Amino acid sequence: MSALADLDRRVADCRACPRLVEWREEVARTKRAAFADWTYWGRAVPGFGPADAKLLIIGLAPAAHGANRTGRMFTGDRSGDVLYRALYDVGLASRPTAVSADDGLTLRGVRITSPVHCAPPENKPTPAERDTCRPWLVEELRLLRPTVRAAVVLGAFGWQAALPAFAAAGWDIPRPRPPFGHGTRVRLAGLDLFGCFHVSQRNTFTGKLTPEMLRDVLREAAGAAGLPTEG
Repeated sequence: MSALADLDRRVADCRACPRLVEWREEVARTKRAAFADWTYWGRAVPGFGPADAKLLIIGLAPAAHGANRTGRMFTGDRSGDVLYRALYDVGLASRPTAVSADDGLTLRGVRITSPVHCAPPENKPTPAERDTCRPWLVEELRLLRPTVRAAVVLGAFGWQAALPAFAAAGWDIPRPRPPFGHGTRVRLAGLDLFGCFHVSQRNTFTGKLTPEMLRDVLREAAGAAGLPTEG
């Protein structure tokens, strides 16, 4: 087993945050009517993508009836529909939709992860839960460091959680820490960090984040990572 695969296995077995464990398992038991015939994952959700990824995408946390149901990052919900469509459009994903962990979707040089690996109530992890989960992201960053050259962080919460993780994994973060903003680009030693509005329905339904805006950030980040794009 590779070091990253072992990390993913240990993440999935994590029970460190009682509130999150209780919530994710309750959701998996009660389900949503539309998914009554599903067996929910109901565990912490590990990262998704190759161990030699050049581009990393960092979200917030699994959705209760998305990744908490399917067991794969951004899979099975509206946010994932937007993200994977954009990745496909720029040539970084093999298909434009993500419906289940066994749907054949693959990523090209990209890995997707999050600073919190369990679905939180109301999509709002506490600062303590974020900090408890941080060592998983730090370890993942250390394992990816030989190949990763760019990272896209989705949303202000992800940005605030990611910067300390990058610092703990060995990157020098500017002081004062750069603020989050859509289109922000921070050049670190050997890695370019990009900010992007989160692909939440609140942002995509209101037009705060459009498909074109998302594709533009992904193309720029892929270019910084040395990945070819399309479209």
